Amino acid sequence: MSRDDAVHGDPTRRAFAKYGGTVALGGLLAGCTGGGDGEGDGADDGSADGNGADDGSADGDDSDGSGDTAESYMASISPMGEVTFESPPETVFTRLTHHADMAFALGRGNDVTALHAPDYYDGLWNQFVERLPGVSLDWSGRYSSWKPDKEKLYELDSDVHLADPAWITRQDAWDRADVDEVAENVSPWFGNSLSDRHQEPTDEWADGYQYYGLWEQFEIVADAFRERERYEALAEVREGLLSTIEEGLPPEEERPTAIMIAAADIESIYAYTLSNPGFLTSHTRPLGPRDAFEGSVECGTVVDFETMLEADPDVILYLGGMEPGTDMAGRRTAFEEVAVGSEIAAVRNDRIHPQGARYQGPILNLFQLEMTAKQLYPDAFGAWPRYEEGPYPAIPENERLFDRKRVADAIKGDL
Repeated sequence: MSRDDAVHGDPTRRAFAKYGGTVALGGLLAGCTGGGDGEGDGADDGSADGNGADDGSADGDDSDGSGDTAESYMASISPMGEVTFESPPETVFTRLTHHADMAFALGRGNDVTALHAPDYYDGLWNQFVERLPGVSLDWSGRYSSWKPDKEKLYELDSDVHLADPAWITRQDAWDRADVDEVAENVSPWFGNSLSDRHQEPTDEWADGYQYYGLWEQFEIVADAFRERERYEALAEVREGLLSTIEEGLPPEEERPTAIMIAAADIESIYAYTLSNPGFLTSHTRPLGPRDAFEGSVECGTVVDFETMLEADPDVILYLGGMEPGTDMAGRRTAFEEVAVGSEIAAVRNDRIHPQGARYQGPILNLFQLEMTAKQLYPDAFGAWPRYEEGPYPAIPENERLFDRKRVADAIKGDL
């Protein structure tokens, strides 16, 4: 559609966004740090079956779960409240990759119109997609939406903006009026991002802002897309994976100490927490490693080798280590060549392992739960191969912690 059509108030077939006056308060609110988790350890963000007060269920006449319906229907998510859809979304605007991965999981991966750093994340996600038979994903060349331009959203004309307006309005060029304009003239907003680490919303969004676990939000999004069957198939895989992990975890006192870092070079090493509330830790929190920093280092803190040696972790989890351009062998060597770094237990014992991304959706979460379980507890879950480059390792079938084919079939809709 043209921008002129929109500003003259001529609604499109998708201009059905209606913001509810109140978001249900049954779940966790802004500033809360406790509650149910949904990630396997009861620590933070709701149940996997979405039984919170604001369950985001969609009302409509689509009993076969096929995604086809001729009637409008409503779905609800914080901070938007109730949103009305005329039909299930096909093309999808996203800003962060937890939402892009949700679209991918629901069979709309190649219909994503925008995401942050599309070429980077296309390369990273395809390292994992390689292990899903018959599945393809192409995010290359999409609009890079870290600081989205309102005019570009009109041009993209996406069926839904799977992004959090409370985060969008943090950008200098955006305010609440801009968000409402796009919702009215292009398509609804339907996403939640401040649940990443339970960030505080700005005042205009603070009233009733609710935090969700990764899979709790995925269920709400799946219902908005009328894709209940895909969600249930993937949730079943996840429940089996979590059960396997819970059964194999050693007692807490026997677990390794660990830290998670990210670094483009050894001069600027950023440390990230492993068990704080929010979906950024949805692949480490269920595994319960002991924090080598013992809570003394906050998320995103720059640390030096002396600080890491003082913590002396048994395992170092290296974010971005599976990105195609990353040389994990070189990263390990860099640690070994620094005298202080070479003394760290994880370096001495060759336990620096790659990670994928913090802003994970359901598909990446399954892989990262498996890989991190193997990296932390090789005796319980099988050894993680010494990864240096290339796609996610071809784990022998009898050593896999989840069924790749079942995941691939769900994404393809072969249910």
